[in-house]
Amino acid sequence: MRTWILNGHLLDPMQGMDGIYDLLIEDGKVAEIIPADQKKEQRKKKMIKKEAIGKELMEHRIEEEIIDASGNYIMPGFLDLHVHLREPGFEEKETIETGSKAAAHGGFTGICPMPNTKPAMDSPEKIAWLIEKAEKVSKVHIYPVGAVTLLQEGKELADIEGMVKAGAMALSEDGKSVMDTFLYKKALEKAALCKIPMLAHCEDKSLVHHGVMNAGKRAKELGLLGISNAVEDVIIARDILLAKETKVQLHLCHCSTRDSVSLVKFGKELGVSVTAEVCPHHFSMSEDEIPCDDANYKMNPPLRGKEDVEMLKYGLQENIMEVISTDHAPHEAEKKKESMKTAPFGIVGLETAFPLAVTELVEKGYLTKMQLVERMSLAPAKVLHVASGTLAKGSMADLVIADFEEEYEIDPNKFVSKGKNTPFAGKKVKGRILRTMVGGKTVYQYQG
Repeated sequence: MRTWILNGHLLDPMQGMDGIYDLLIEDGKVAEIIPADQKKEQRKKKMIKKEAIGKELMEHRIEEEIIDASGNYIMPGFLDLHVHLREPGFEEKETIETGSKAAAHGGFTGICPMPNTKPAMDSPEKIAWLIEKAEKVSKVHIYPVGAVTLLQEGKELADIEGMVKAGAMALSEDGKSVMDTFLYKKALEKAALCKIPMLAHCEDKSLVHHGVMNAGKRAKELGLLGISNAVEDVIIARDILLAKETKVQLHLCHCSTRDSVSLVKFGKELGVSVTAEVCPHHFSMSEDEIPCDDANYKMNPPLRGKEDVEMLKYGLQENIMEVISTDHAPHEAEKKKESMKTAPFGIVGLETAFPLAVTELVEKGYLTKMQLVERMSLAPAKVLHVASGTLAKGSMADLVIADFEEEYEIDPNKFVSKGKNTPFAGKKVKGRILRTMVGGKTVYQYQG
């Protein structure tokens, strides 16, 4: 099978490519890249070669597909380091199959499911099960993340070496922090030995004190208990200092506070191997936009103040915070109809991440299109040590074709995910994913 993608505007930060190209895909890989601005004679030779290829296809009856990407952008497929697929244990919320379809819909060709399932992903056998199941039903690459402790109870380390041998690509206790600092340090040491990143959820549980939204003016107006910035910042500081001592690769999940940016910058200056992600909801919305006691606005960490939002954008702009991830957390509609006091934390994000990033970051001048692609594809690939994030010749044809200019309103009823829980329903955005390809095969195509 051969596929030509013609006249698309290629954005590839690894290669520094930013222009109109034709791409030839063969056997699931990028076989050729032809610049549109070549000298006429050079381009004529390429076109003659394309005609010869066409004749060969006819002679050998090789199937060929032509995709016209004129006016649109071709990018390496996005990689989400932070997704909740809910399976096993919570299939009513999401499954590996439905979550992977939502990922493809959002332009993601690879995702990292968090281990806080039931049972938790805390053993080699469970990691092996996840890989086997994903091979059968997933539309995109699944990169398993193993739990730090058994059952995520924070009392005894899981078999980290065994999980890595079984295929775990990273560790995380996401949904909580390991509060036993000595035990956590041992986990960091093991992660460093195994040369895998620790994806750290930073939350001092003793400081949360039943909070359900940001501890600010809006919480007082709504009569709800607040979650202070210190809940996050205290553990970020702890983890950075532990990473300095253990030499582990530390990746900070869903950073939401202004001081998280300062702490990450400080960690880098100390020589710590630390990266950080920001979620679209945290750079798109502040606590001031929560209209009422509506659980679709309840996530952990919560929507923060305007100063936090601006600092997070600055962190992304300055490449202090290198990654955009979603923390996709689907729930049943009835659960989100409850008060914020009792409803579960979390919103969906796979299908809104790209348009929110285009609207809030590119359109408002915080990031260029190329920088956005880097934050969503190349940078997360570097964190996970996987060979994606580029469309260089010979690389896997994991790619996205998108229109940066199309305007529309977010409609949760059109989500592929089982979860429709989002605070962005009705929001006007720019940026439409038109096609997602994994290994040269189309796994999502916009039908209008």
